[in-house]
Amino acid sequence: MFRLKNLNILGSKAELAALPEGKLLINTINAHSYNTARKDELFAEALTNGDVLIPDGVSIVKACRWIKAKSLPKERIAGWDLFEFEMNKLEECGMKNVECGVNGEECGMNNSSLDNSQSASADHSKLKIQNSCSGKRLYEPSAKFRERPLTVMFMGSSQKVLDLIVKRAAEVYPHLKVVTYSPPYKPEFSEEDNKAIIEAINAVDPDLLWIGMTAPKQEKWTYSHWNELNIHCHVGTIGAVFDFFAGTVERAPMWWQRHGLEWLYRLLKEPKRMWRRYIIGNTLFLWNMLKEKC
Repeated sequence: MFRLKNLNILGSKAELAALPEGKLLINTINAHSYNTARKDELFAEALTNGDVLIPDGVSIVKACRWIKAKSLPKERIAGWDLFEFEMNKLEECGMKNVECGVNGEECGMNNSSLDNSQSASADHSKLKIQNSCSGKRLYEPSAKFRERPLTVMFMGSSQKVLDLIVKRAAEVYPHLKVVTYSPPYKPEFSEEDNKAIIEAINAVDPDLLWIGMTAPKQEKWTYSHWNELNIHCHVGTIGAVFDFFAGTVERAPMWWQRHGLEWLYRLLKEPKRMWRRYIIGNTLFLWNMLKEKC
């Protein structure tokens, strides 16, 4: 039985900086995903067995304290918080690459120069690459050094959203190369679909990978194919963040976020789509917490 009381949940935003480098699966949990995992065995397994689980909801933080769970997170860590932390860290490394310049050997690396206009290509027609990183490669999470710019990959969502992500990333994170992949829009992928996605990810071998296909599909897919992904980086399942960053969905203003009311803001903005998730779902979550406490 999937129980909040038994989960290992990250305690604070500050702990993000202590996460080890290398291949790491980072998932989020909120009241809705908890309710879903109670009746979806694979989703529950994905959340339980991932490397890191962050509390993306004030309800999770408060419930852990109330039921005296094994993990007692101090604060909410939204998917957006994870996104900003990882992207800023990678961008800072990209800037250091540029600062090293021709003196790259002083940074502990033998680096080769990269042309700002250089572009990459892939066999699959849905693979879009923007090369926005100039300079030398300094940061390398894995032991094997590869002389190329730092790369972040967005897998999921529509091509329209991904194109907007590429455009904004070029402005906000100019030292990173951005790769996107839009998978087929269907409830379940075929074996051919899965093979194409895996091959695209492995071909890029990114320094950071974001999966955005909404929960629980994104967590289940990533967990099920984890051993087939020959990559070396952090992987975050953060579906809604794709739309937030692209600007296609407005995130709640800071006041709502600080007071733990982002869910209410989304409900007021999209009542027809969100009423079941937040009105029925939050009630169900409270009932489940009562059962866990007892």
